[in-house]
Amino acid sequence: MKKIVIRLNGGWEDIKGLAVTSMTSGINTFIADKSVIPQLKQLGSVTVFSPSENPKPDVLIVTETSSEKILRILEHEKKVACWVNIKTKKDEEKVSELSKMGVPYVIVETEDWKIIPIENLIAELHKSSTELYAEARNLDEAKTLFQTLEIGVDGVVFTPKTAKEITELKKIIEMPKRLELTAAKVVEVKEVGSGDRVCIDTCSLLKEGEGMLVGSQSQGLFLIHSETLQTEFATPRPFRVNAGAVHAYVLMADGKTKYLSELEAGDNVLAVDYQGNCREVVVGRVKIEKRPLLIVQVELDRKCFKTLVQNAETVNLVDKDGKPISVAKLKKGDEILIYTITGGRHFGKTIEETIIEK
Repeated sequence: MKKIVIRLNGGWEDIKGLAVTSMTSGINTFIADKSVIPQLKQLGSVTVFSPSENPKPDVLIVTETSSEKILRILEHEKKVACWVNIKTKKDEEKVSELSKMGVPYVIVETEDWKIIPIENLIAELHKSSTELYAEARNLDEAKTLFQTLEIGVDGVVFTPKTAKEITELKKIIEMPKRLELTAAKVVEVKEVGSGDRVCIDTCSLLKEGEGMLVGSQSQGLFLIHSETLQTEFATPRPFRVNAGAVHAYVLMADGKTKYLSELEAGDNVLAVDYQGNCREVVVGRVKIEKRPLLIVQVELDRKCFKTLVQNAETVNLVDKDGKPISVAKLKKGDEILIYTITGGRHFGKTIEETIIEK
């Protein structure tokens, strides 16, 4: 999930309006002077980055980034953001070194803004535990930073001049991204007995054709349709996805996966429609109950993918034409939509390795 850090300059009366607009827009991370930290904390649950150690900020900003100093700071400060001005290749190398030292956040700025250093840093850091933030001077720069190399930076630091700029910036990260879904042929639908299955109740109303990506193998996730459909036996629950058995993976909003059994209220899951359009939704409740299960197996490019779902006609997958198809009617030879990736997963993160999942 992409993040926005709003930089607020000045005293409380100068920044109060921008801080309130940020909070009402769902942005609760700030860079601010130590004098306004108490007032920001009164607005709600916020994260404050600051170079001042008194009062103690949530994340300490450090601009002097010698290895010796950073190692000393990391001994007693776990939340540290190193601010690096990128002027030369050596500055890029310094960012890489800080990441290897375990610095959790690096904020970069470029006086003569260029995209190549940002591309290099994204490529270098995107699989590390360090979050890469970049300063954006305007909304166009922010949009570019989020899209660079199709991965983008983890977050941008932005100094707004008006409240409208904050709401426009929020729209940029809410713009739906798109995943490529593929039709795969069903080769088996079989009853397998009872097991614990998970219903995901979200804080959003899902649309027809929209659901979540779930599967027994991280390399192949099935589009499980939301309960938006009226049936003879049940009224719609348009906030719900009857996702499947507890062991299965579900694709999260940050691109990682979680086991269905790990989900809880407040998690951010990816909602996906039959065209691959995505949006972030918040989990409001997770229901786990023992129910009869079906195994659904498909084949694509000589690879087999499986998932287990509740044996109930209210559970739908999505066919190649984007139409919901009940698992009660699903049969060998039908084509349904799945999302495939290469590599494996390590604690939910994609990694490049040879892995066999059966």
